[in-house]
Amino acid sequence: MIELPDLVAGGLAAGTLSALALGGSLLRLRRQQTRQQAEIAALRTQLDGSARAFTAEVEHLADRRVPAAARQVAHPHLPEPGPLQPLTAGTPLGTALENVVLALQSEVADQRARVDAAAQAGMRGATREIQAALYRLQDALRGLQQRYDEPELAQTLFRLDHENEQSLRRAQVTAVVCGAWVGLAREESHLVDAVTGGQARLAGYHRVQVHNHLEAGTALVSHAVEPVAIIVAELLDNALRHSAPDTDVVVSLEHVHHGVCVTVDDAGLGMTRDERDRAQRLVAGDDLILLTDLGDPPRMGLAAVGRLTRQFDLSVDLSSTSPYGGVRAVLRVGSHLLSHLDPADRPPAASAPRTTRRAGAHRPVPSHGYGTEAEAPEAAPGHHEPSDTDGLPQRRRRGRAAVPSQSPAAGSAERPARRPEEAAAALGALQSGTAAARAAAADTRPGDSGLRDSQAGGHRNTTGAAPDPSDRTGMTDDTDRAGRTGRTQDTDQAGHAGRTDNEGGAAT
Repeated sequence: MIELPDLVAGGLAAGTLSALALGGSLLRLRRQQTRQQAEIAALRTQLDGSARAFTAEVEHLADRRVPAAARQVAHPHLPEPGPLQPLTAGTPLGTALENVVLALQSEVADQRARVDAAAQAGMRGATREIQAALYRLQDALRGLQQRYDEPELAQTLFRLDHENEQSLRRAQVTAVVCGAWVGLAREESHLVDAVTGGQARLAGYHRVQVHNHLEAGTALVSHAVEPVAIIVAELLDNALRHSAPDTDVVVSLEHVHHGVCVTVDDAGLGMTRDERDRAQRLVAGDDLILLTDLGDPPRMGLAAVGRLTRQFDLSVDLSSTSPYGGVRAVLRVGSHLLSHLDPADRPPAASAPRTTRRAGAHRPVPSHGYGTEAEAPEAAPGHHEPSDTDGLPQRRRRGRAAVPSQSPAAGSAERPARRPEEAAAALGALQSGTAAARAAAADTRPGDSGLRDSQAGGHRNTTGAAPDPSDRTGMTDDTDRAGRTGRTQDTDQAGHAGRTDNEGGAAT
């Protein structure tokens, strides 16, 4: 029989062992709980830091990255800020934020294109109405020019007609930039007439000197006439605007291996590398043109050139510097856009500069493709000698390097340019004499009234100076005036340039 003390001792021992085991377990649980609490605190701290970083990144995205990304759509050269924390890049959070930026830029670009397309459509409609009104005004002015012979009134009408022509050019350029067709169907025309036609559309046409080194009869196919005239007008306008008013702009027409080049040299300040690169991108026509990219007010000239070069397979290069320190613009017309007209059957306009090539002469194409050094003008543009009559500066026409001595135009090319007042007086005298002759013819031959009426407005400039506004023989308009109110129309290629108030200032 077991004694009671032994049982108590055994129970106490077992209880002690159980207590020790339980105490160890409790101690381990307490230590584990302490570790877990520390881990939870660390995780909470990390989570709080991540939340703060996420909040900061979202705020940075909204405050900095989104506006910069929207601006970069219109101005790709502007920098775009990255994530606030560099370590965020490449993480799921960084990837998600980058996707937000890309989606925003895509949507902004789409919206800009849609808004710009709507604006261009509105501009096309507005320019169509403006052109229709200007055409009606042009018809009225030309009717008045044919009806009245008073010199002062004729001079005023020619000036108004020239101003109207410049307004038509601006409206046409705007329409072309906004996606409208050039709008005017032409017959095949002499290329020199297209060049002088573009010259005729400018206010400073008298500062342009055209040197024609093409073979006689070099012409443009019908669908290339108007685009070439528009491009030449815009290149000349750019040259005139960015050069001093007492300097000339020199235009050379040369044959090259794959067509013809029209080179425009000015004596302006030139362009910086960035300006030249941007201008070259515009005239290339490869990028989408938005009205908002053209400045305020929009500068549409080079943008219109880019539209036309892309549509009609032409090319314009602005990467060179002119010999006079300004910009050299080269328009290349491919052989597939060239044609030939017999000068005997369809001569160029009387005001167009005559070719310097002798009949039957074939010169090799220069290696650089833009003419030879012997054909360059002897003096820089803007070199004017003082007049020996009144002491005022007088622009003088430079002779052509290769003009044959027996050419009948050689004598006239050496004469100094007439002043606007002299030109107006000469035209007034011509009109007065014409009116007197008509009156005398009416008294002696009453049956010739129909002939008199048909000859009312026919003046042609045979001086070889600037293109005459009344000379409209260079290009033929195949469209009826009444049916072109919804289309774009330009001036006659032969020239609308020579207004009598400043006719004598030009030199060919």
